[in-house]
Amino acid sequence: MRELKVRKAVINIGVGEAGEKLIKAQKVLELLTNHKSIQTLSKKTNKDLGIREGMPIGCKVTLRDIDAVEFLKRALWVKNNKLAEYNFDYEGNFSFGIPDYTDFQEMKYDPDIGIFGMDISVTVDRPGTRVARKRRNRGRIPRSHRVGRAESMEFITKEFDVEIIE
Repeated sequence: MRELKVRKAVINIGVGEAGEKLIKAQKVLELLTNHKSIQTLSKKTNKDLGIREGMPIGCKVTLRDIDAVEFLKRALWVKNNKLAEYNFDYEGNFSFGIPDYTDFQEMKYDPDIGIFGMDISVTVDRPGTRVARKRRNRGRIPRSHRVGRAESMEFITKEFDVEIIE
């Protein structure tokens, strides 16, 4: 029950507008992950940017279990297996960005699509933490069972052979 695992990885591309650009971003995510992406909607209206509440402005894919681990290995290869210490939060999760999807090994530049960067957020936890997320009979996770920043950094270093830079 003490071993750590990657619970999920969320890959997000923020486009800022609906239409052709958003469709191309969804195509990029589907090429990279072999999963169907969903659109993310704006939560607020911003007249300066021309964004209304509820307007689609991006897309994301959530990967779990083996799919998340396999994608994470490929994404960390793009980052040369190096992550900064500030990428980790105090609950053991970490996030990083990739500026161009063509940095992945199997991807080639397509002039019809263009260039899209992405944000990757990874959740690391222990078995038995679902009790805090379920709807009925929700429970608390004791402090000793929660994942900390140092533990998460150590896990990523060992599991994915990542160098953490200060």
